Amino acid sequence: MPIYMDYHILDEVTIEQVKQAHLIDKKTQDKYNVKYHQFWVNEKAGTVFCLIEGPNADACEQVHREAHGDVSCNIIEVEAGLMDLFMGKTHSVAHGVVYNRDGSIDSGFRYLLVIDIVGKTNLLNHDHIQQFSLLGIQRKYTYSEIQLFEGHEIKNLSDDSIIAVFKDVNKALECAVKLQNGFATRIEQGEWDVEFRMGLGDGQPVTMKEGFFEEAVDFSKHLSLISDDGTITISNNVQKLSDFNKICGANEKIRIVSERQRDFAENFFKHTQIHLADSNFSIISLSAELGVSRTQLYRKTMALTGRSPVSFIRDIKMHKARNLIKRESLNICEIALEVGYNNPSYFSKCFLDRFGIVPSKIL
Repeated sequence: MPIYMDYHILDEVTIEQVKQAHLIDKKTQDKYNVKYHQFWVNEKAGTVFCLIEGPNADACEQVHREAHGDVSCNIIEVEAGLMDLFMGKTHSVAHGVVYNRDGSIDSGFRYLLVIDIVGKTNLLNHDHIQQFSLLGIQRKYTYSEIQLFEGHEIKNLSDDSIIAVFKDVNKALECAVKLQNGFATRIEQGEWDVEFRMGLGDGQPVTMKEGFFEEAVDFSKHLSLISDDGTITISNNVQKLSDFNKICGANEKIRIVSERQRDFAENFFKHTQIHLADSNFSIISLSAELGVSRTQLYRKTMALTGRSPVSFIRDIKMHKARNLIKRESLNICEIALEVGYNNPSYFSKCFLDRFGIVPSKIL
């Protein structure tokens, strides 16, 4: 049967309350051919995530409704493989509640590291052009470091950035810093000719979105896009929950996004993505949709990214274009239109300015 996870947010919740609710669920579940397996509880945040097996989402919900009336905020279907990658398999379960190996309660929150690697090219030869697209050595190095810090790679279907999930915030941050130092050393020594940027965010398995950890993955990808070359951008929660000063020291290439900046960034990306293919969508239009003046938009975007709104949107467009080109399913004219350029020649010029290669050399 399918596997589901639901999401509850409560004014107040304790482990004992969850255990009691689980016992009541078990008395009702057979009636609907449902099995409630385990729960991830965050007493401080008031969140509970339930792992359920059942014929459909409605049947799973009906058990809660009849047993104790605590209906979830949302319920989604989850692939078993993704469940193991994100939630792990080394935990213990007692009375339905999930515990970490050290005996602490597993809240279900995870830390997502996104690494975006871009090869540089000067068009000297075929091998140099291939370096732009393949990056096998760099990716292999990244995977090995992720494993070293007990992270798990998550398959990324939307672009070619690397995504890893961690249960431990310190290991996630240590991995990011180790990768940053490793890349920087190899670039400085002339061994690698690449750009790299990272985003390290946090999040919960289910929100009001439809995908498993969808909000957390999207946010972490946005953090990587905010980053400059060689920089790690982290969420405010990652800084607060980790041994930040001990791990990062005086590292000047780590940027922290505050909660207020996070809200602005998410709205910025939301409206930019909606209108990405619209060549008529302007900074004036974006300002109006965000409810800020052009001056405020400029100031907020500069504080967040170090780039003007025009420059940052162009970077978002070029990032999307690079990934569309690597898929090899569209021609240059079609890709240009997808990212809001009516003139393919101008699109090619912008792509050349950003990546040092024209799209026609890759396709």
